[in-house]
Order: sequence, then structure tokens, then C-alpha cells
Amino acid sequence: MDKLTLDDVRFFGRHGVTKAEESVGAWFSVDVVLSADLTAAAISDDLGAAIDYGAVAKRVVEIGTGPRVNLIERLAGMIAESLLREFPAREVRVRVRKMTAPLDGLVGTPGVELTRRR
Repeated sequence: MDKLTLDDVRFFGRHGVTKAEESVGAWFSVDVVLSADLTAAAISDDLGAAIDYGAVAKRVVEIGTGPRVNLIERLAGMIAESLLREFPAREVRVRVRKMTAPLDGLVGTPGVELTRRR
């Protein structure tokens, strides 16, 4: 199956369970992979036959900057559900990373990866 990939879509949000995450906020990075048949786009060179990655990125940012959620698992699930509903993909993989988590003693970048299918 063909794959459209979009890496490192960034936005600022206030998602998290702690008061610091809600008040200070954090930068998030999202990678998505949409599995679909891209044959028509490859042959026609027509955006109408393709999955518009600009529209995908816009949707990711809209969800990420929308209402606050506690868990990045929920954020990733909302993005995956929306992309499957709005774009002609058979499968969607979404990876969400919190780039600047305001947590004492945190070393590394927390993240989750979800895969959803039709």
C-alpha cells in the first residue's frame, strides 16, 4: 500500500494533567502516515487525485490547538479519528510528541504512536 507521510507538524498547546502543563503549555510535534492508493495521483499529476498534505497539516494543527485534553493518547486518537473520517486513507498512523513538557526532572521527549484502520 502507498503511504503519504507528513513529519514534524508543530503547534503550541496546553494539553496535560498538571497545572504547569495547563498554565505554561508546551510545543507538540506530530507525524502522520496515511496509507492509501496513490496510483491516480502518481499517474495524473493532479492534486484532485491526491491527498492534500497541506489540508492534513491544517487539520492536525486545528485539533492540536483546539480544546485542551489531559492525555497525549487522547490527542493522538482525536487526530487519527479525524484523518480517517476526512481523508481517503485505509489506515492512519499518528505519532504525537510533547517537545517541551514542563515537568520537573523529565529527561527525554514523551510521545505516543497510534494506528487506526477502517
